[in-house]
Amino acid sequence: MKKQEPKNYEISKSEAEWKEQLDAQSFHVLREKGTERPFSGQYYLNKETGIYDCKACGNPIFHSSKKYDSGCGWPSFTEPVNPEAIDVKMDYSHFMVREEILCGKCGGHLGHRFPDGPKDQGGIRYCINSLSMDFKGGTED
Repeated sequence: MKKQEPKNYEISKSEAEWKEQLDAQSFHVLREKGTERPFSGQYYLNKETGIYDCKACGNPIFHSSKKYDSGCGWPSFTEPVNPEAIDVKMDYSHFMVREEILCGKCGGHLGHRFPDGPKDQGGIRYCINSLSMDFKGGTED
């Protein structure tokens, strides 16, 4: 197994600063790599037009036009706003091999990426925790 080098992110704070900024549930997801229960997130069924930003730093992550209902219980997207919006790391936790999705600016845990997305849109599913995002309605920019 290849060891991954830690990345220095543009936005870096101490755990105490993150705890002060984020609510307990979002801190657990974004900083401790937790997850929310399936079908429980506030954005799972959201169909409004807008953009999803990283809740920790405001980095634009996903457009609503790339959101779809995968049936998995979490908001699912076919691609990020741009490749730099996210960072991808291998995740070997829980006896699985997955691709972890992190915010490209602050390194906050967003969710995971899987190769079972819509074939006509690249075949990738970005499975993202609602607790890791804020939604700004009315805009795609």
